[in-house]
Amino acid sequence: MRARWWGTGTVVVAAAVCGTLAVQGVGGGFGHDGKAAADPVRDRVRSAALDVRGDGAAATLARRDAEPFSMLGISWEKPSAKLAGKVEVRSRAVGSGKWSNWLLLDSDRGAGEQSASRGGTEPAWVGLSDGVEARINGRTTSKLPAGLRLDMITSGGKSTGGGDAEPAAYVADGPDDTGEPVATDTPTETPEPTDVTTTEPAPPEETTAEPSAVESSPEESSEPPAESPSASESTGPTESASPSASSSPSPSAAVPTAPPSTVPRPPITPRSGWHADESISPEAPAYIDGKIKAVVIHHTASTNDYTCGEAPSIINAVYTYDVTGLGWKDIGYNFVVDKCGTIYEGRKGGVDLPVVGAHAYGFNSQTTGIAVLGTYIDAPPPMAAMASVARLAAWKLGQYGVQPDSTVTLTTALSGQNLAGKTWQPGEEMRLPAIHGHRDGYNTLCPGDAFYNALDTVRTLAAGPVTGLTLGTVTGTGVVGTTPYTNGPLTVSWSATTPASLISSFQVLVDGKTAATVAGSATSAKLTLAAGTHKVQVKAVHQSGRTATSLTRTVVADTTAPSFTTKPNLSLRTGTVNTTAVPLTLGWKAADNVSLKETRLTAPLAKTYGPTVTSAAHTAKSGAATAWTLRAYDAVGNSATASVSGTPVILQETSAARTGTWTTKSSASYLGGKSLGSSTKNASLTWTFTGRSVAWVVSRSSASGQVDIYVDGKKLTTADLKSPTTAYRNALWTKTWPTSAKHTLKIVVRATAGRPAITTDGIAYLK
Repeated sequence: MRARWWGTGTVVVAAAVCGTLAVQGVGGGFGHDGKAAADPVRDRVRSAALDVRGDGAAATLARRDAEPFSMLGISWEKPSAKLAGKVEVRSRAVGSGKWSNWLLLDSDRGAGEQSASRGGTEPAWVGLSDGVEARINGRTTSKLPAGLRLDMITSGGKSTGGGDAEPAAYVADGPDDTGEPVATDTPTETPEPTDVTTTEPAPPEETTAEPSAVESSPEESSEPPAESPSASESTGPTESASPSASSSPSPSAAVPTAPPSTVPRPPITPRSGWHADESISPEAPAYIDGKIKAVVIHHTASTNDYTCGEAPSIINAVYTYDVTGLGWKDIGYNFVVDKCGTIYEGRKGGVDLPVVGAHAYGFNSQTTGIAVLGTYIDAPPPMAAMASVARLAAWKLGQYGVQPDSTVTLTTALSGQNLAGKTWQPGEEMRLPAIHGHRDGYNTLCPGDAFYNALDTVRTLAAGPVTGLTLGTVTGTGVVGTTPYTNGPLTVSWSATTPASLISSFQVLVDGKTAATVAGSATSAKLTLAAGTHKVQVKAVHQSGRTATSLTRTVVADTTAPSFTTKPNLSLRTGTVNTTAVPLTLGWKAADNVSLKETRLTAPLAKTYGPTVTSAAHTAKSGAATAWTLRAYDAVGNSATASVSGTPVILQETSAARTGTWTTKSSASYLGGKSLGSSTKNASLTWTFTGRSVAWVVSRSSASGQVDIYVDGKKLTTADLKSPTTAYRNALWTKTWPTSAKHTLKIVVRATAGRPAITTDGIAYLK
């Protein structure tokens, strides 16, 4: 039989014979192009029957071309039947033509959907593909279920992973009736609409098996639990009342009132955000008649190699597979989270209501189900996804007063077995974590080993307190030893491993009291401390209200400025003198109650001196008053300023009163071009001045003699002018007083034997 594509809004059916693809229920538009974000998109399902080996223990679908599709799964006739074996598929990517590795499909979803018309594996998102191959290796002790087929879902919208999913051609039977597919690039002749045949999902197979247990929820499947992740084909109990399960909550058709939660509701993208076509699942939702006691965590057991922009298309494809392929009333999960952390509404009925899902066999009427897109066997989901799962789980549990890290009691509705081998009968009480994995209540690998092992992290994220809280740097301070000091506003920083989306606020505590409060997204806060020694720490408030507090750090608030214990002062020093540069010394002494950092000269020039420096050599212009300003800084930044002013004055030799014989000398090397010399014993020169520092200026050579120096009539010293090198305008001797006053300076020639002569230029003094 040759299949034909008729176009938008038309349904075409082809015979489901081995090697032939069939369109199962196509309708509506195919693309998101030109549509609003909320426009529904109906994905398409095509099917190909598998070739079952003669002994019924294996089946294959030979490698073949296919219309572009993005998701696939294996289904079979009886929803109660179990596929005992290894189910693998692979696909060929559109564009590159590269075939994927074999992908293992979970053959037992353990969802508990009562309305199912077919059994099926977990669907797998493979990205935009145009080739497919499948194989099933069953157990030798049992046959595979009847009606095995590969279902391929074609996304109605664009896939960012491979381009437009619109069909380019349709795969039909080979012209030689071999069943090998060929591609036709153009549609065949369009028949009249009356030639179009539609198919409805087949009703569930009836079973004559005696019911062993039921859950009084219409959403629970009649399937018995598998003995292993791939159990043998069997039929299970029918849905009917069972006294042994009477303590299990029952679903209700009445719409309940949404209870408030103890924690904030996270952002949730509604079904319109993944373009759900509500017309394919018209049945009203059912509600838990009681409260949600636990959250069951799943993974979708599909590729992790998807972009988060593809997540809506993946969810829509799962929805299509569940409803159109398997005959479910709706997507099974209550919520779906992508690897970037976006939360999507799953089964309809109201995200804030206790909607009965189809995700946990025997426990649907007591739990809500959250699935993360991807496979998490070897590595857990990214933290963004786990944080969103935690926020969502905490919000749902918070509506019913259940702590996310608590253990709850669930009543078994049906007999079952989990992956660990624990078995139970209807009506038994099971103690499970409030947030637990699908494998805890069913014999499945879901949600993958790595994700399952990370559920403690999810519980901690959901319940609090904040983990990994560490006090970081305290800026606006100086460190003395190992202790931070501050003299004003400071910034306290911190870090935490708990994502900010789960943190209500941070508080900076000073001596145990709240000094600043900031949002949970903040990583620092500013504050000002009162003078004194303080203990600073950070408290993190989880959305649950639980708190965590960091270690303390001592911070000293010091607003005391340094002091100049010796005020700045000026004194003349030895060295070469000229009218533009008279040598002088700037002296001071600064101190601090904690730690002096430095002293800075800010005028008439800029210099910085270490904390132990108390003087510096400089020069100043003769006859000009100069102000010298110093600022002392402590380690915190407090500072103090002090200054001193002084005017160097040069008095030539001609200004002195003379006794004895003196000879005038002329040279450009002398101050003013002239000087006085004498070899006469007791010849003297006397200068009178008013100031606080004085320097005697001379010329020196190897033949220069000695003089006695008198200040204010008293002999202070004998100065020797002899020098191995000739020097002019040399300040040979200086004297400084605490304050300025009137003084006399007198020199008396000693007429030293062999070198009696001396030459003088005058004096310099500070006034």
